[in-house]
Amino acid sequence: MEDRDFSLFVQKMKSFTTIDLNLYKEAQMKRRLTTLRDKRGYKSFAEYFDALVKDKALLHEFLDRMTINVSEFWRNPNRWEVLEQKFIPEMLRSSRRLKVWSAACSTGEEPYTLAMILAEAKALTEATLIASDIDDGALEKARTGVYFDRSVRDVPANYLRTYFRPDNALFHISPDLKKHIKFQKQNLLTERFESGFDLIVCRNVLIYFTEEAKHLLYQKFADALKPGGILFVGSTEQIFTPGQYGLETAETFFYRKK
Repeated sequence: MEDRDFSLFVQKMKSFTTIDLNLYKEAQMKRRLTTLRDKRGYKSFAEYFDALVKDKALLHEFLDRMTINVSEFWRNPNRWEVLEQKFIPEMLRSSRRLKVWSAACSTGEEPYTLAMILAEAKALTEATLIASDIDDGALEKARTGVYFDRSVRDVPANYLRTYFRPDNALFHISPDLKKHIKFQKQNLLTERFESGFDLIVCRNVLIYFTEEAKHLLYQKFADALKPGGILFVGSTEQIFTPGQYGLETAETFFYRKK
């Protein structure tokens, strides 16, 4: 009965939100959502779904838990250094008008990191920088651009001075960075992607998806890149056979479209 209850919940959520929970690793997702359901006092997923439909705050909490909004600036700093010191200069030698996408941007730390790097390279004002996520709550936090001190612990000191305003334990992003980022809602699995990107960053998200969903997304990302464009993934998301997507390894966790 429990399996049937969860299966019906998955079907109803797909109809209600277009989010297909079957594309996430079932054991992880079921455990996470059962904990959340029980915390809110519902005895079944059927009861929980009925409540989600009626209560927007409860729905946002569900989305937040489902999308695992764990992010920080300069996560794995040595990889960001490779992007800043190698790939961005390479791209700028070909064009000053870069098209960049932070996919599944969560609460904004990643696209703001990209914006800082582009600003330091004197390329932000001419760049198109898109940041997308499926979670409205995460996008609202991203647009606000206010972060606790723990989120900025890996930000280089010169960037912290230039692009943040400290306020006790909080740090406010510079308005000059905010105005150059276009935040938008997007379901990566079901919606079409724009094309012609010089750089796509999607990190620490695909680990939660099934192999089938990963394969779909890697192909969609590859198709969205311009020839020579770079896909930057997380430290647990290495692509072992990039050639099947028309990609080649450019550096660890960086893949170039052939």
